[in-house]
Amino acid sequence: MTVDATRTTESSPGDRRPVRFTEPALAARAARVLRDNDTGAVITAAPRLYPHMWSWDAAFISIGLARLDVQRAIAELDTLFAAQWRNGMVPHIVFTDDDAYFPGPDRWGTDTAPDGPRNVRTSGICQPPVHAIAVRRVLDIARRSGPNDRLDAERFARRIWAKLYAWHRWLVEYRTPGSSGLIAIVHGWESGMDNSPRWDVPYDAVHPGAALPPYVRKDVRLVGDPGERPTDREYDRYLWLIEEMRRAGYDQRKIVSGSSFLVGDVFITALFAMSCDVLIELGEEFGQEPEQLADLADWAAKARAAVAGSCHSVSGMARDRDLRTGRWLDTQTIAGFSPLLCGGAPDDVQLRLLSLLDSDRWCGHPDLLAPVPPSVSPMRPGFNPRQYWRGPQWPVVVWLFSWAFERRGWHERARKLRDGGIRLTEDGSFGEYYEPFTGEPLGSTDQSWTAAVVLDWLCGF
Repeated sequence: MTVDATRTTESSPGDRRPVRFTEPALAARAARVLRDNDTGAVITAAPRLYPHMWSWDAAFISIGLARLDVQRAIAELDTLFAAQWRNGMVPHIVFTDDDAYFPGPDRWGTDTAPDGPRNVRTSGICQPPVHAIAVRRVLDIARRSGPNDRLDAERFARRIWAKLYAWHRWLVEYRTPGSSGLIAIVHGWESGMDNSPRWDVPYDAVHPGAALPPYVRKDVRLVGDPGERPTDREYDRYLWLIEEMRRAGYDQRKIVSGSSFLVGDVFITALFAMSCDVLIELGEEFGQEPEQLADLADWAAKARAAVAGSCHSVSGMARDRDLRTGRWLDTQTIAGFSPLLCGGAPDDVQLRLLSLLDSDRWCGHPDLLAPVPPSVSPMRPGFNPRQYWRGPQWPVVVWLFSWAFERRGWHERARKLRDGGIRLTEDGSFGEYYEPFTGEPLGSTDQSWTAAVVLDWLCGF
């Protein structure tokens, strides 16, 4: 791909970010971010704040990498799955030698976990199961790149299929307790939406004990405004949940039965349903066992039913469920639109959700710089346009919705999200997340997964 790396400036009345890149120049910037963040072994999530490999980051990163180098994209996913636990779990962090991040591997203490991998250090929890989607996307891109890339990607998809199946089976075997059918998380970090208001009520029931070891945070030193990050009180709870896991010896059944935090996550459940569908397609293409394909179809159907069953009778928005108390969690966030990702809800519910998504409560809010969904509605109490998952817009979430809408045949909706995502990121900063009214990049800049999804959009989504 030939790109123009020049920078342009455009001004218009009311434009809050006069410096903007042309699309070719933005693609060149995105490619440079991915190359600069490449250690040779992994693409770090971000150069300073996140110097390791994160599970769902790596999935999105591989999609962008495929636009530059299919072999490098394959290597990224191979590195992640080389750290897969023997029970099938894909850990949420694979640590490099960099010690600039907290909590690091010593705090997690997974080195002696019976099911943990050998010769690599990881965290002890998971993240959303988007990896089959990434494999599908890498394969599709490779088939348009040339015969050598196509053959390499097909070999890769065939050999990684069993690992993806084992990962999905782990989620069913260990993370579907109770009758709701929702996939459970034992830590807000597993959701990918770390401090979302989705978790405020269940986190209130987490009471850190006096035995919580002392700690010094590093993240607040690496961002310009510590107010963008979770509070110390939230971090106490995060770390106490890790202590509970360590005390359980990372025995998954003990963790689920005893964790202070156990929530059925509707967003992960929807992603799981979609990923099962994709894995079925890959399995049919590459001749996998019919019994395993039947498992995936059953798991996808149950996950869709669980998402549909969570929808509020009035708003239609999907809800998480506190599995410790049995109560629905009615906090309205971007996760409430999960039925639009995976389908399965009645048509009238989906139409209601589409209307809500378009309304001034969400994408149609007149003050948004880009018409893409923020993490929390600007009209909801507690909306904070600068704090992590409590209001900012996240390009990777926009990508997920655009990909799902394209897959569902909603091409115009997918295009609008793609255009809005590019509008949000066209300053070339590739922020971790963005202030929705001004477009200011927040958290870490030169974020690899942001660069990756923008590159995928620009190269012909």
